[in-house]
Amino acid sequence: MLPYCLVRPFAFALDPETAHELTINGLAALQKTGLVPAYRPPRAAPVMVMGLEFPNRVGLAAGLDKNGDAIDALANWGFGFIEVGTVTPRPQPGNPKPRLFRLPKAEGIINRMGFNNRGVDALVRNVQAARYKGILGINIGKNFDTPIEQAADDYLACLDKVYAHSSYVAINISSPNTKNLRQLQGDAELDALLGMLKARQTELTQRHGRYVPLALKIAPDLDDAQIAGIADALRRHRIDAVIATNTTLSREGVAHLPHGSEAGGLSGAPLFEKSTGVLRRLTFALAGELPVIAAGGITSGARAKAKIEAGAALVQVYSGLIFHGPALVRECIDATGVISAA
Repeated sequence: MLPYCLVRPFAFALDPETAHELTINGLAALQKTGLVPAYRPPRAAPVMVMGLEFPNRVGLAAGLDKNGDAIDALANWGFGFIEVGTVTPRPQPGNPKPRLFRLPKAEGIINRMGFNNRGVDALVRNVQAARYKGILGINIGKNFDTPIEQAADDYLACLDKVYAHSSYVAINISSPNTKNLRQLQGDAELDALLGMLKARQTELTQRHGRYVPLALKIAPDLDDAQIAGIADALRRHRIDAVIATNTTLSREGVAHLPHGSEAGGLSGAPLFEKSTGVLRRLTFALAGELPVIAAGGITSGARAKAKIEAGAALVQVYSGLIFHGPALVRECIDATGVISAA
């Protein structure tokens, strides 16, 4: 495989979404050849989170492989866990193009994709076909045309279908690119949604004979009162983990750059301080009662380590991979606890 420093100029010469599609399609084609070796994560100090043993602390965040097309190929980059999705009950095209923008000078990305995916049934088929036997999270959301008052129906429908195929399920209520979705972070809305999800989790545990943890993914654009309210709801409903954070609506530090004022969620390096601030406050509010998985702005091993030091049990990367390639995974593993070479 060519070094990423040689690949990047060609990828960056393409439209960002075209480059993304070519990457996923190429990885999917590679794994269909059977040449992708069996998954062997770099040996590290394993960590128990949500009752699961993670071989290392570094995972792939949702969004890169929305449909689970390239699970085996991506796993061989060394991730301790993979999260696919966000997936919705029905296929949907997402928002109009262009909807993905690079900010190279800031190592940032703005997207307004809008949960474009082929639907939960297609994702489940891909998961069933994958050889990967490591920890797999499936990230679920609602269809854009489902009224927000009926959002729980979409989450429950997805949960029913992915439960048997997941190591954990992530509940995405924090994307800024689906109208009104972040309303579900409000006290009353969140309380109702988590209550229904927890009840369905109990039913599915009995039906399938296995307990699949639930993790809630939250936004970085929250004040102290909102963070405290979410922490209380997570504890009250015995949710297994929280992912902090999704992308931000803030344009601090990037508004002057080309594409810096595009609508959508900002990720990558400019998100690091905001998401880490939420991580610290959330960790304090939870007082160790449930683990936090950190995402947002991890573009180096040092930043992955900083997330752990701020209270995270695990970290996830995505945008950093666009700028630094697969070597970022091993760099983050080294920074967060490798004990020997693979």
